[in-house]
Formats: sequence, C-alpha cells, structure tokens
Amino acid sequence: MKKYNVVIVGGGSHRNPDLMAMLADNKDRFPIRRICLYDTESERQEIMGKYGEILMREYYPELEEFTYTTDPDVAFKDVDFALMQIRAGRLPMREKDEKIPLSHGCVGQETCGAGGFAYGLRSVPDIIELVKMIRKHSPEAWILNYSNPAAIVAEATKRVFPDDHRILNICDMPIAIMDQYANILKCSRKDFEPRYFGLNHFGWFTHIYDKKTGEDLEPKIKELILSGEDLFKLSGVDEHTMEPSWIETYKFMANILRDYPEYLPNTYLKYYLYPKHVVETSDPNYTRANEVMDGKEKRCYEMMEEVIKLGKLKGTEYEIKPGRGVHASYIVDLACAIINNTNEIFLIITKNKGVIPNVDENMMVEVACRVGSNGVEPLALDPIPTFYKGMMENQYAYEKLTVDGLFERDKTKLLQALALNRTVTDTDTAKAILDDLIEANKDYWGKYFK
Repeated sequence: MKKYNVVIVGGGSHRNPDLMAMLADNKDRFPIRRICLYDTESERQEIMGKYGEILMREYYPELEEFTYTTDPDVAFKDVDFALMQIRAGRLPMREKDEKIPLSHGCVGQETCGAGGFAYGLRSVPDIIELVKMIRKHSPEAWILNYSNPAAIVAEATKRVFPDDHRILNICDMPIAIMDQYANILKCSRKDFEPRYFGLNHFGWFTHIYDKKTGEDLEPKIKELILSGEDLFKLSGVDEHTMEPSWIETYKFMANILRDYPEYLPNTYLKYYLYPKHVVETSDPNYTRANEVMDGKEKRCYEMMEEVIKLGKLKGTEYEIKPGRGVHASYIVDLACAIINNTNEIFLIITKNKGVIPNVDENMMVEVACRVGSNGVEPLALDPIPTFYKGMMENQYAYEKLTVDGLFERDKTKLLQALALNRTVTDTDTAKAILDDLIEANKDYWGKYFK
C-alpha cells in the first residue's frame, strides 16, 4: 500500500492539533509515511511540533517520520499533499481588519467586507510564493488550500497558475453548516449529498439530498429552522461550547431564510444582506479576533504546553477523542477521495466554465464537484435567478478588482473594489477605510500604495 508524504503549511496554526489527530485517526484510509510542519515562525511552531511528536508517538507509531522546519527546501521535498492554511499577520492583524471598518461604521469581519479585503491583500503574495516553492520541489503534489479569504485567494491563484489542476481551493464553512442541519435531523452530515452555488462565504444550498433515499431534505430543514424553536435546542448542541459570535451567526440564519426563502443560505450572507444590523450589534472594542486570541488560541497553546510538560496524552485529560473538528475531517475526506478515486461530492471553489450558465465563465464559483484521482468535476446547474445572479456578479467584481489592484499596484482599483462591496458602498467611507488599511498594512501590501 502506498504511503504519502504530507506537509502542513502554517505549522503553528491552532487548528493543527485537530488536523494531526484526524490524520492519525484515519491512517487506514490515508496512510502516511512522513508528516512535516512548515512555518516561518520557529518559536510558535516548535510548541506545535513538540506536541505533534507526542501525539504521533502515541497514536500513530506506524508513521516513519514526523518533523517540523522553517526551511522550505526541507519541507516541500517529495511531497504528495500540501495542506495549506496561512494567516499573514496572524491574529493581531485580524484584529485591525475587524476594528478599522467598524470605526467607520462598516462591517468588521475577517473575510467579509473591508476586513476580508485587507486580509486577502496580505494573503495572496505569500500564497503565490508558497505554491511556487512547493512546485519547485514537488511538481505533482496536491495542494489543498484552505487559506482565507478563499474567494480572493482563488481568484489570484487562478491567474498565476491557470493550468494547475492540482491546486484545490476549499472552505469548511458550508460543511459546518451541514453539520448543523444534520444535528437538527438527528443524522450525520455524511448522509447528505449537497447541491450549492455561489462564491466563497457567499452562497446558497439548492438541495440537500439523502444519499440513501434520494429525498431532498431541504424543505424539512427550512421548516425546522423557521419553526420558532431555538436552533441549538433543535440540534441538541450545547451553545456554551461555542463562542458568542458564532451562536448569534447560526441563530440569525432563520432571519435570512424568512426574508429570502428560496434557498438555504450560507451564514456569512448576514454580513452582506444585513450590514446595518451587524454593525449595530458589534462591539468595536472586542471583536471575533479578541474572542479567538483570548479563547480558542490561548486554550490550545496552554493545552499543548501542559502536554509537553507531561510528556504524554494518553491517560491524561487531554487524551485524543476520535472525530475532532469539522475543518480537519473535511481535509482528510478530500485527500481520501483523491487517493481512492471515490468521486464523492465536495464543495470546491473552481472556475465556472459554464457550470452556472448565466454568469461569467471566469468567475471562481463554489459548487458541488465530484472529486477523484483526476481532480474535480463540477456538477452543472440551471441558470440562477436574477437576484442571486446580481449578488454574485457584484461580489465577483469586488473580488476581481481587489486582485487587479494588488497585481497592478493600482489604488484606484482598490477604491473601486471597496466602493462596490455591499458592506461599504459609500465612496467617501471607502476612501477613509482604504487610507487606514494602507497605514495598518504598511509592512505588507500597504507599502505599494503610499
């Protein structure tokens, strides 16, 4: 049986304990010879690496090699899969992405609106450089890229690597939403076969099919969401296990569905369709970035440091429980579909090329695709209604202009992008936000626009 070499790019990410545990838990489906963590921040990654050594020793003793490095020549040599999530500027820059727009009365969110714009401009140069380095050492590696903001990243990688069908841009948010649907129906997300269209963080489920019976479960899901019952009571999920911002986001889905009942919405549409509500209910001094820094990331690193002191996971309160993390399971399932040629359905960001017949064929759409050893095969859709077409075309113009502005060093195009974004729209506001973002990002893309 072939064993694969895997590199995790962004080796210090607080998501990696779940990802490493998932790789160990799925060793029969996805046999691995070598796992390497790669990051540019050695001190941060070293904690993850030492934790990973313990995890792999106890849960994946068959693994031949586990290592971590800041040397790309070591990390990317003879790789079969590069699992890539980076955050240029990390959470302190995310905090600025969120707070600067809010200071101007606009949505402050990591991937949506002006915050996502700034984050995308930071992400793109690093991701392009990483792909080039991976291709230098491993021309045939599958690159599973889940770096945010995925829509802007996908638009940029499409242009720089137009013929590279082994770069798959993915997002776990629709999968997390399907987990909520499954909780409501008391089943598993893997019982579903979805149909979906849109752009990343900007889409709609048209159908949720039961794999066994073929029944479309979407009408039943809509009815339950609109029933007036609390979403988390319906699903049996303890909302105390979730951050407050995510609780509000999931509960708001019913509001979107009442106003736009045709399809089940991605939760992120809240930011584009109800920006006034979002701003009014946001704390400009304590945003989602603060929640993560004070919560999930802090707890993750405290946990790893304690495990390193103990020298073990098994027999401690930190013992690995199977099946942790939507994010991790989606990545492993996708890799398994590729190596086993299963042709399962996944939601992938891919070039339209007529999949949605009445929108731009160059648009990077997020749609249901069959995935196997030859890559992705998008499933064609009928023409979409005018409202959704208009929403997508406006959002794609914003994404395209953002990448144009970066590649061409054209500040006017960056202003046009922000003015088009539904969370901003006003030109004077867009100018003020852009100037503040340029100053905040002077060590990144801002240096090109002084």
